[in-house]
Amino acid sequence: MTDDDLDTPMRISAFEHVRRLGEVHDHLTATELKPGFAFQGERIPLINPQRGIFKPQQMRFLLSIKTVFPKPGAKVWYDDQREVHRQIFEGDETVDYAFMGQNPDAADNRWLREALENRIPIIYFLGIAPGRYQAILPAFISGWDAKALKARVAFGVPDQDALVPPENALERRYALRAVKQRLHQASFREAVITAYNGRCALSGLPEALLLDAAHIISDKDEQFGQPVVPNGIPLSKIHHAAFDAHLIGIDPDYRLHVSERLLIQKDGPMLEALKRLNGGTIHLPTRVKDCPDRDRLALRFERFKSAA
Repeated sequence: MTDDDLDTPMRISAFEHVRRLGEVHDHLTATELKPGFAFQGERIPLINPQRGIFKPQQMRFLLSIKTVFPKPGAKVWYDDQREVHRQIFEGDETVDYAFMGQNPDAADNRWLREALENRIPIIYFLGIAPGRYQAILPAFISGWDAKALKARVAFGVPDQDALVPPENALERRYALRAVKQRLHQASFREAVITAYNGRCALSGLPEALLLDAAHIISDKDEQFGQPVVPNGIPLSKIHHAAFDAHLIGIDPDYRLHVSERLLIQKDGPMLEALKRLNGGTIHLPTRVKDCPDRDRLALRFERFKSAA
């Protein structure tokens, strides 16, 4: 088979592999990305660790692009390292992607143009923290500007089987809103769990895969629901469910309260572990400015008391 014949099935295989990774991991790191994916018994890379624009030698067209999230104090090599998050949250259709270097005819930049001309679906590994990525797919190169040394990236409509670019402004805006919501959730979760050193604030459980970033006040609340660390608490899945159901409450002094509904039940070690939280206090983050906001806790605690 020619490269043309193999490109589409190889691309679909890569997409399926990355989707499976996303079902297991809240974010992707080099550990998940470095092995690549398997196709017809061969191992194909997903990214180039040193470059943001990547086409495997086995494929005709571009497979992935990557934007890193710079470490605090580290050098920012490309404008899009700073700008892409702002563009996603403030934009309405597409985002910029900087060329590699100053030569628009360099191979990497030609791959961007060829993906545009051939309407090729690609994977966008979007940095959400240093060394951590959200895989957004399909994405499409929707513009290519040799003078500005930038491409434009549009996102595919979520949950659409056909890997085709959005056909109009309405579809592009809808797709970007979905990416915005996903980035909001990923960034909030990353910031909250990191603030607490990867541990549940109630149990101390240290397994990040079993933790959620619970909102104190729902993000539907325009006044208090902002995605900031003081509005979040890292909780294990069961503690998150109990908190959302108002079976566990946290007062403004960080004390824990277990509802009478749970306290009167007797049904094994899991329930007993929840009941033992009553009267204790939550584990707090290292930095004072990351501690749960007392005013938000007071509002949430009133709801807990009214649900009792």
